[in-house]
Amino acid sequence: MSNRKPVSRSTTEQRTRSAETYSGGARYASEAFGAFLLVVGGVGTAVYASSFPDEANTLGVGFVGVALAFGLSVMAGIYAVGHISGGHFNPAVTLGFAVAGRTEWRHVPGYVIAQIVGGLAGAGVVAAVAAGGPAGYLDTARESGFASNGFGASSPGGFGLGAVLLAEVVLTAVFVGVILSVTAKSEYKAIAPLAIGLTLTLVHLISIPVSNTSVNPARSIAAAVVAGPDALGQLWVFIVAPLAGAVIAGGATLLLRRR
Repeated sequence: MSNRKPVSRSTTEQRTRSAETYSGGARYASEAFGAFLLVVGGVGTAVYASSFPDEANTLGVGFVGVALAFGLSVMAGIYAVGHISGGHFNPAVTLGFAVAGRTEWRHVPGYVIAQIVGGLAGAGVVAAVAAGGPAGYLDTARESGFASNGFGASSPGGFGLGAVLLAEVVLTAVFVGVILSVTAKSEYKAIAPLAIGLTLTLVHLISIPVSNTSVNPARSIAAAVVAGPDALGQLWVFIVAPLAGAVIAGGATLLLRRR
């Protein structure tokens, strides 16, 4: 009988082994698809249905409908392709996982590029459909911000830069923290997409009036590119704040695991 001890895998290897069975191309394609779905579902709902055809029409879904659309979109994406790439669909999530030691740093650039490309493709589809609407529909959507994020005059509720920064950092940290926690336990595998989707819905319910809710730089970039100069001028906030929140969540998770 051999006395050789079985070789144990590191925690990181155990948690990423499913994704590692797929090629880098497959994982990046999955991330692009997830970001695409998130933008089409969430931004599309905001552009087409949030007050369709005007604020007096009861068919408009309002803030609650948009929040649900983002949550349902990320949930559907994770159920569909999460087993391939881990279902990040968000540069902040990818960064948080890398800081926490749950994703290898070598995958981060590919994931982030794929997420941005997927988000831009999704915004392109939303814009193309809007262009086929009633005369001036796309122009009106762009003038109203095309569901982009903003502060001051570009905030739905008129919130200032400081409030928006605080909200985006804190809510991204909460969102990424929930994802890191719920995906760390194999027994939660079946319900993790539901928990993540509902958390994203809650985040939107809180912060749509504040910043139109980013917590995802890829989503913000996609909407801002279509919206134009005003949104692009404020875009830095919705890159810096979510990434800062992700670092907080990832760092806290790493610290707690070591203890």
